[in-house]
Amino acid sequence: MNISLYYQEKGNKEPFILLHGNGEDSSYFKHQIDYFSDRYRVIAIDTRGHGKSPRGTKPFTIEQFSHDLYDFMISHKISNAVILGFSDGANIAMKFAMKYPDKVKALILNGGNLNPKGVKRTTQIPIELGYRIARGFALKSSGAKKSAEMLGLMVNEPNIERTELSRITAPTLVICGRNDMIKESHTKEIAENIPGAKLSIVKGSHFIANKRYLAFNKEVESFLETIQ
Repeated sequence: MNISLYYQEKGNKEPFILLHGNGEDSSYFKHQIDYFSDRYRVIAIDTRGHGKSPRGTKPFTIEQFSHDLYDFMISHKISNAVILGFSDGANIAMKFAMKYPDKVKALILNGGNLNPKGVKRTTQIPIELGYRIARGFALKSSGAKKSAEMLGLMVNEPNIERTELSRITAPTLVICGRNDMIKESHTKEIAENIPGAKLSIVKGSHFIANKRYLAFNKEVESFLETIQ
């Protein structure tokens, strides 16, 4: 890796890695870092180009972010971990679990999608418009260039085939909000195509880990108790 990823860490037991969503940082998981730190070594990472992690020069893609996670685990001597990904973090986690199955003890996918069509159009249309505008100003403005890269992740990615999900071998929880920006049918499709995956739909929006954290943490905790 040509950069060092910023991360928050609390606890000293089994590694539990948290991956945030698009345009966010590790602070999104403030209600999970404290909650799980008595049972896990909770590590919340800022993705490349997000939060306090530098952008670097490598591609700004979900695929690259999954490689960054591998390099992070190697450099921190983490042989395997429970991985929880939210939104783009879930997409990174899916890519990672398919490519490096031996590195994943358990997987929690919150609000992920296989492709942009999984996002409700009421959410996706403004993202697409913002992306076009940002691209138009990207050559003249560093801020617009950064926005175009961020929005591009949601317009052009991820690109995961449903059939690829069978390569995920870790115990998996697929969890979303009842009023999520991801289509419920799409979330169910993800769960149905990961061998043995459990599906949980919690009252709330896309941001249940932050806004409905008591219910979210309970679902995650119950799932993790089944894989001990």
